[in-house]
Amino acid sequence: MPKQPAPQTDKDKSTINSPAESAGRPTSEIAEIALLKNQITKVTLPPELRLRAERMLESLTRMSGTRDYNSTYDETRDYFDWITNLPWDARSKDTLDLDKAQEILDSTHYGLEEIKERILEYMAVLKLQKEAKKEEEREKIGRELSQQGVARSPVLFFVGLPGIGKTSISYTIAKAIGRKFIRIAMGGMGDALQLRGQSRMHPDAESGLIIKGLRRAQVKNPVLLLDEIDRTADAARAQIMGVLLELLDPEQNFAFTDHFIDYPFDLSEVMFICSANNTGGISNAVLDRMEQINMPGYSDDEKIAIARQYLLPRQLAITGMPKEAITFSDAVWPAITRPLGYDAGIRTMERTINSVVRKAAKKLVTGQGKKFEITLENLKEYLPKW
Repeated sequence: MPKQPAPQTDKDKSTINSPAESAGRPTSEIAEIALLKNQITKVTLPPELRLRAERMLESLTRMSGTRDYNSTYDETRDYFDWITNLPWDARSKDTLDLDKAQEILDSTHYGLEEIKERILEYMAVLKLQKEAKKEEEREKIGRELSQQGVARSPVLFFVGLPGIGKTSISYTIAKAIGRKFIRIAMGGMGDALQLRGQSRMHPDAESGLIIKGLRRAQVKNPVLLLDEIDRTADAARAQIMGVLLELLDPEQNFAFTDHFIDYPFDLSEVMFICSANNTGGISNAVLDRMEQINMPGYSDDEKIAIARQYLLPRQLAITGMPKEAITFSDAVWPAITRPLGYDAGIRTMERTINSVVRKAAKKLVTGQGKKFEITLENLKEYLPKW
């Protein structure tokens, strides 16, 4: 007599009806793949990049249940995390109020009239370009010029000694225009891949500093400062200059390819600013793509004006001291302008004022007074001990 099959339990029925087991794939892997699919569905990606992502998902699905699945999943998840968090179409709205921009520039920097005038000119052009888009014929001409790289943002190149405000004026420019600010320090950079990224074929691959900066900013039209481009490592200078040429050339940067992302990103709306102590070591091709603005050192009178109008109020704000707590006699300013000899910038001056404010803050907290006048007679009490 043939043996009758054992009756099915609820556990057996659930196993038979499980689509995961019937497909030979664990439920956790199906959930992981579903999350990745949902991730690329919710964002706007370039069509070709979306197609590539979908093919990667298909490949990952076929590998489900194999021993190579976990490593492939980690690589796919990392790649999807990057491409879905880049600002492919996100832009910040420019603030094109020239009077307000002038006020911001004047409130943070003394002098530098040439630079301020150049920024206001650029903002005026942006405003006119925006208005021209309302007229079909002018908009068509503007679009054609933009495609040729003629109407792109200028690349400002600030050249001057350390401490004269190259980095701070770059931040102020971004603030005046109303854009996000990104700073990439080039000093000591020893590999062009730090800018361009590394291919995903390498186990520890990662995107380059350009793509990382755009991800932080979350807009495709920030102000991006390439700081100290003259101080890259000698061994890698030629390769780094090659990447800089691609970044700064309007006929190339609309399709900048990071090795990790491996898909062109449009950098044509980025406003690039470069800085250097001198032009030595910078290739002529890169220099040709930039508008060089020389920033001379400050005279003693200019330093005193900067210290009174900017440095002292800022140090009081940083330390939390009341504005009226410290006053400097007129005779003190020339005495602290160059305590260690001539300095083209204002960093030494700023450190001196910081020391004076700190020592006054201690006296205030310990009850030794509420208002302090710095004179030539008591100046030594407040100066740092060099």
